Amino acid sequence: MPSFIFCQREAAVDRRLRINHQIRVPQVRLIDEDGTQVGITPINEALALAQTRGKDLVEIAPQSSPPVCKIVNFSKFRYEQEKKEREARKKQKTGQLKEVRVRPRIGEHDLEIKLKHAREFLLENNKVQITVMFMGREMQHRDLGMALINKIKLSLSDVADVEHNASMFGNRLFLNLMPKKTV
Repeated sequence: MPSFIFCQREAAVDRRLRINHQIRVPQVRLIDEDGTQVGITPINEALALAQTRGKDLVEIAPQSSPPVCKIVNFSKFRYEQEKKEREARKKQKTGQLKEVRVRPRIGEHDLEIKLKHAREFLLENNKVQITVMFMGREMQHRDLGMALINKIKLSLSDVADVEHNASMFGNRLFLNLMPKKTV
């Protein structure tokens, strides 16, 4: 069933598409439902052609002169567009922030394992936050934490750049690393 009367719900969903009688230009470049170009036609003829076929006239490219309109079923067209947008969002990969927590008196082998994980995160284009957690009397030896942070910076310097320098917040020392830009 064609939607010749544009309802409020559809207007709220997609404001940038104009259909049928919302198109207020004297001429449009018309594309048929199978994709063939009909040519530049007056809006009355384009609307009449869409109505006889039981379809909608949808404005595809309003910025061109004259605007490009297509004869389609509007709900199906909108569904296809949303499907394309979902696929595009799915393929977009944004770097996440991964956290690696260590203690100031961590063992050498344990530190190597943590650094291996941090290296994997950085190679996957994720940012890494190194957190050194101090407990109790360890707070009096913040220099051990800073030495550990410097050791981590040095060992990951081939794959990471420092985003933010080390900073204390409460009983934790933070260092943010980001993957190196590859040329």
